[in-house]
Amino acid sequence: MSLLDLFRASSIPVLKVLLVTGLGSYLARDRIDILGDDARKHLNNIVFFVFSPALVSSNLAKTITYDSMVKLWFMPINILLTFIIGTILGWGVIQITRTPFHLRGLVIGCCAAGNLGNLLLIIIPAVCKERASPFGNADVCYEHGMAYASLSMAIGAIYLWSYVYNIVRVSSSKSSNEVKASDLSVRAEDCESGLSQPQEKIENEPYLNKTELSERNAEETEEATRGSPVKVSGSDKIKQRLETLFKQMHLKRLFAPSTIGAIVGFVVGLEPQIRKLMIGDAAPLRVIQDTALLLGDGAIPAVTLVMGGNLLKGLKGSGIQKSIILGILIVRYVALPLIGIGVVKGAQKLGLVHDNPLYRFVLLLQFSLPPAMNIGTMTQLFGLGESECSVIMLWCYALASVFLTLWSMLFLWLVS
Repeated sequence: MSLLDLFRASSIPVLKVLLVTGLGSYLARDRIDILGDDARKHLNNIVFFVFSPALVSSNLAKTITYDSMVKLWFMPINILLTFIIGTILGWGVIQITRTPFHLRGLVIGCCAAGNLGNLLLIIIPAVCKERASPFGNADVCYEHGMAYASLSMAIGAIYLWSYVYNIVRVSSSKSSNEVKASDLSVRAEDCESGLSQPQEKIENEPYLNKTELSERNAEETEEATRGSPVKVSGSDKIKQRLETLFKQMHLKRLFAPSTIGAIVGFVVGLEPQIRKLMIGDAAPLRVIQDTALLLGDGAIPAVTLVMGGNLLKGLKGSGIQKSIILGILIVRYVALPLIGIGVVKGAQKLGLVHDNPLYRFVLLLQFSLPPAMNIGTMTQLFGLGESECSVIMLWCYALASVFLTLWSMLFLWLVS
């Protein structure tokens, strides 16, 4: 492939994302107000609970078999490596920039978790449909590429909600405790100096829903009972420890709808009897698979529009240090892609990755993606770092048009 063909094959998908994202930002403006806060919230719920699970399950069911599972076993390890390496680099950014404590979880999350689902679901089909694509037949490329992207989305969701979510939660809870301690010390100093001020209810706790408040009360009750002289057997202690661990892991969030959709897709694809009933032109229940595919087609444009509306918040700015933004950009668009090339090349030499250009392209692309948009959902949940997260996302996705195109060109050249 010539340099011009590489540039066209890699830039067109990113330009499509930018155009739809720009439309979402325009529709979210106050003067237009088609994609306002409430509209984005409702559309995001539809995507989260309907479109994304349908997209993941339908594509996995159609393409995943025992043979393909044997070939794709390295992808979960590759994604795990992106999280581990990103976490280490993110910790370095925190130490260098002296990031405020309440933003440390946000910084580590942005460095560790990439947009492993939505962007791949847009980029891979677009690359396959390009005439200069090095991946052969467009239909075959699309079918396998959507399976790779769907598997990446499902595995990324598991790692995101089990790992990054807890990092952000711990960071926000410690920051909240520090604020409460400082507030108590100020009140004590005021009392000692004889100052009389009207009592005010100051809400320093991050936003938590009813379920998390009940979990926190249960944890406080458990801590209070630990000090009481009640004899507990060894088995009861282990049981209590496991219950506390599962509560802190938030398994309900771990099994997000997209993860459940992935499980359904695996069951349908790997079980021969169910596969014969639902997959194929002669399958008696093929209407279910066709309906899931139809619903899944709405996921990509809807997610991109919502992303554009959310990025509009970043234009208002915040007090975040420029060095923090620069550090995250260097990690995601310079350090991680370079390390990713070494990881995938090393795995190929060791025989861990089969010689499929499209598969290797997806593995390389997983190291060069912007941060996951669900990190913004986590900051909204805990009420800390929302404006800072919007600014980080704005810069990361704005510069993705440049860096993602350049890295895609290099990756296409390496695998072709």
